Amino acid sequence: MKTTSAAQRARKDIATAWLLLLPALAFMLVFTVYPVLRSVALSMTKYRMGMPAPEWVGLDNYIRMANSSTFWKVMQNTALFALMTVLPSMAMGLGLALLVNRRGRHIGFIRTAYFYPSVMPMIAIASVWMFIYMARNGLFDQMMTTFGFGPQDVLSNRTTVLPALSFMYVWREAGYLLVFFLAGLQSINEDVLEAASIDGATGWKSFRHITMPLLGPTMLFVSTIAFTNCFKLADHIIIMTEGAPNNASTLLLYYIYQQGFTNMNYGVSSTLTVIMLGLLLLVSLPRFFSQDKKIHYA
Repeated sequence: MKTTSAAQRARKDIATAWLLLLPALAFMLVFTVYPVLRSVALSMTKYRMGMPAPEWVGLDNYIRMANSSTFWKVMQNTALFALMTVLPSMAMGLGLALLVNRRGRHIGFIRTAYFYPSVMPMIAIASVWMFIYMARNGLFDQMMTTFGFGPQDVLSNRTTVLPALSFMYVWREAGYLLVFFLAGLQSINEDVLEAASIDGATGWKSFRHITMPLLGPTMLFVSTIAFTNCFKLADHIIIMTEGAPNNASTLLLYYIYQQGFTNMNYGVSSTLTVIMLGLLLLVSLPRFFSQDKKIHYA
């Protein structure tokens, strides 16, 4: 009897757990799984606005992208943007977290000031920075003129437009990453740091051999978030450059937006979406599983 009642309680607990998970699972299936599967299906079709139904073309869209110089230009821009933003935003976020990881009278205000750009809408940020980068009359060009360099017009120059956008993004993203690094720093047991200090490990040695290893889980999470976030931006390009000059500032998500909402080419936009998802999985998952084994979880 006891065994039977225990088995019944176990089945009841499992059923209760699934009922509690059901709303989240339904939400995920409707807004995540179904759109992904739908995009995969549409990526193998020719489908534009006005067509009565998608026309099956198999892998033609993928072959078309592989032979497109514009596609490879966009992929190059996206890779360069990731290189110019992921590590700098992480380094700045960690630096700011170390700076504000202390007690003080005004430390709450300072933390809020650093975090504030990350809660501003990207469209508002892009509008402000567009005026900063404005040719001749913008703040940046005025500073360059003051130092004797002359107007730069960075948003119209193919060699400077991507670094200019990257600088703006790092300024915004660092405050967001600061929150995770600060939480990781405050989760470190102070007794460990005090013991290291007694043993003579202070300053850089303590940070390198104590703080950084204990920040391993936070670093893995932040690096994954920072990498995926840099792929999810299109609104700042819409406001500031629209991909100009000559696609020098076109990133992958903006290219998807162009194909889907400007050209109304849903088959190609779905193909690009699948490529982006595959790229994120290809980079993130192997790194996550390989690094997770090397991380010390306190």
